[in-house]
Amino acid sequence: MSIRNSFTIDGERVDFEPGQSILQAALVAGVFIPHLCFHPEFSAHGSCKLCTVVVNGRNGSACTIAAMPGQEVRSDTPELNQRRRMLLQMLFVEGNHFCPGCEKSGNCKLQAMAYELEMFNDHFQHFFPDRGPVDASHPEVMLDRNRCIQCELCVRASRDIDGKEVFSLAGRGPASHLVVNAASGLLGDTPFAATDKAAEVCPVGAIMVKRVGFTAPIGRRKYDGASIRDQIEHPAPAQEG
Repeated sequence: MSIRNSFTIDGERVDFEPGQSILQAALVAGVFIPHLCFHPEFSAHGSCKLCTVVVNGRNGSACTIAAMPGQEVRSDTPELNQRRRMLLQMLFVEGNHFCPGCEKSGNCKLQAMAYELEMFNDHFQHFFPDRGPVDASHPEVMLDRNRCIQCELCVRASRDIDGKEVFSLAGRGPASHLVVNAASGLLGDTPFAATDKAAEVCPVGAIMVKRVGFTAPIGRRKYDGASIRDQIEHPAPAQEG
């Protein structure tokens, strides 16, 4: 008798394909697990820790843990959601996120996740980082490193999809920051284009295409009508190997 490829999340059975992670299988099944650094087109990164779940009594990132038959996963619990709120609070104070005046407001995953997890305040003292001036050297795209949450989605997209390796992270801890791989350090001196995947995947307002801000009025932005929970990104089929 073969073992069914399924596990449970908060008591709900989820089927999976071999090679899928817990997060991939959950999203395919329509079960939402909060996440920021995961993208269905890239390999898992596990940096934001927002998708932390309890698997058979042990904590781990749902995006990096392989789905296995019989796993008992807990995700939507008061304890885990409180930890997620604290992680979001730290992300907000570690960058310059001024939602009411930001062009990404309403289309920002960080903001949408804060609404989803009912983060009502930022709790910690703001850092107001200075990771360098706004880079407006590119004719089509603006770069604001002080809004970057270091999810590395743009790094992976530029390397794995666009084949340009425009971005990378440098430094450690509070000094960690996004860098542009050009001798000048300016985005305008790279082959980056507004049509690149890396320009699309930034979940916050760090990479912004010029002359399109505020074109969608309040009420018609991505997360105005439906929560991020209701707009699940379905992963690609599992890769063997």
